[in-house]
Amino acid sequence: MTCSIRTGPDRAAMSGVVAGVTFVGGVVAALRLADAPYPRPGSDAETVRRYFRGSPRAPRLGAVAQLASAAALGRFTVSVARLAGRSSAGTRPLQAVAVAGGAVAVASLATSAALSAALTTTRADGDEAALRMHRGAFLAGGLTHGVGFGALVGSLAASGLRSGELPRPLALAGLGSAAAGLLSPLYLIAEPAAWLIPAGRFSGLLVSGISAVRLARGSGRRP
Repeated sequence: MTCSIRTGPDRAAMSGVVAGVTFVGGVVAALRLADAPYPRPGSDAETVRRYFRGSPRAPRLGAVAQLASAAALGRFTVSVARLAGRSSAGTRPLQAVAVAGGAVAVASLATSAALSAALTTTRADGDEAALRMHRGAFLAGGLTHGVGFGALVGSLAASGLRSGELPRPLALAGLGSAAAGLLSPLYLIAEPAAWLIPAGRFSGLLVSGISAVRLARGSGRRP
């Protein structure tokens, strides 16, 4: 048994909620504003340009939302690293995973946003350039971000489970979400694995949001 310890509130942890709200809000708004469906990986250049150049306001709004989400996720990484530092023995590896995962998640999401914005400009006039940037946005914002975010959520879940600051069901859900994100690169060898990308991302955002509220309020360790 562990002693019941009350931890102080981490108000900045609410950045985890902001990261989810801005990302999901950007996706929904972009889908509503777009005149064409978002091009799937492997789409031809004309399909890519139809979405990004035909209704540029939608992808530009999505890019801004991605950047805002990335900034909030960067701050939330600090809160996750602090939580890892309050867990039991072996905190340094968990902190390292949180920081590394958060850095990869932030950088990849920002890269995806930059490429998406570039696709709305004349830089995407050439077929090769349009396809290269679209693939780059997918690899960065989908697969790479999935791995980084999965590592961050995994560290959050493991730290919350060890310290008792997160309910066990929430922590276990976080570990499952992390597994989906970390396995998302399997899409490159098996297309059906594509479902791992949204599964890991949206479940991770949900786990992060709920955890963020608890950390912001201050949660005690359970005896």
